[in-house]
Amino acid sequence: MVIAPLPQLNPARFDAPAILKRLASSSRALAELKGIAASIPNQGILINTLGLQEAKDSSEIENIVTTHDELFKDDVLPEAFANPAAKEVLRYRQALRVGFDLVRDSGLLTANHIIEIQAELERNNAGFRKLPGTALKDSSGQTVYMPPQTPSEIVELMRGLEHFVNEPELFPVDPLIKMALIHHQFESIHPFYDGNGRTGRLINVLYLVKEGLLDIPVLYLSSHIVRTKADYYRLLQAVRDQDRWEDWVLYMLEAVEATAGRTIATIHAIKAALFDYKHRIRSGYKFYSQDLINNLFTHPYTKIEFLQNDLGVSRVTATKYLETLTQGGFVRKQKVGRGNYYVNLALNAVLQPPQP
Repeated sequence: MVIAPLPQLNPARFDAPAILKRLASSSRALAELKGIAASIPNQGILINTLGLQEAKDSSEIENIVTTHDELFKDDVLPEAFANPAAKEVLRYRQALRVGFDLVRDSGLLTANHIIEIQAELERNNAGFRKLPGTALKDSSGQTVYMPPQTPSEIVELMRGLEHFVNEPELFPVDPLIKMALIHHQFESIHPFYDGNGRTGRLINVLYLVKEGLLDIPVLYLSSHIVRTKADYYRLLQAVRDQDRWEDWVLYMLEAVEATAGRTIATIHAIKAALFDYKHRIRSGYKFYSQDLINNLFTHPYTKIEFLQNDLGVSRVTATKYLETLTQGGFVRKQKVGRGNYYVNLALNAVLQPPQP
């Protein structure tokens, strides 16, 4: 199959009433998410906590499965928990940080940026594929899609995608529609040996940041894709087989609206827990500081060394603080070998709600 450059599409086909109606509601939800995210005093809290959630969900699509508990433990005591899946998921969060810094500093999302993001994700510098890609087969073993096979074709397609991403005048449609088109094109090019799916999902949120629809990367579509995986792959293929771009765009707009709604609820819950801790610790403990609150809510599981670094205090002082907060019911102490970590009980209840 030959992949056509996106500017060859007619922008007018996305003026269909169903798309415009969904675009309006998705845009409202995204604007509300941007506003509520900005109301959190320390943006790093959301980048870290929601970034971990996205890393988990995006990796699950690729059958890299871990739990929140394994992920948080590996984040706080990597030397004590030899969990390969958790370590791979944490690389995703680091790739997100790399991508966010690149987009924020340059105002662009280039092919070289995408290579850097994938290199961080996969911990290699292989770059774009130099060998033929793997055919996509259906359940009966029939080939339904063959990605570009030659290095020159991949480079040319990625160069075209870079222009499409960074030059609005090439295709004058709403950025949310463009995000859907960009995602499909990237996944169809399949430019890397590994990590194409996860890199493509990172591109979604980084593009929204680039366009100013979000200030920080907090809209992650992977949880929606996990729940609707069959539809996701069916609609990807329907574009290739039947040119059903409109159905694909509708699916992605629905994903934006649904995910924004769930994320708004999560941020409200984090914010409520944060201000509750802030009020109770400030009124009951002389060692209260904003840096302490930031530490407790940036790290779902924290440890003495984290507190030492963030507050600039001695190990003895950091230990005293955490032990006192344990006694106060704010954190739960967990012992692992010769080390300890401390679980933020309120934040943990938001990120890992009990299953019904």
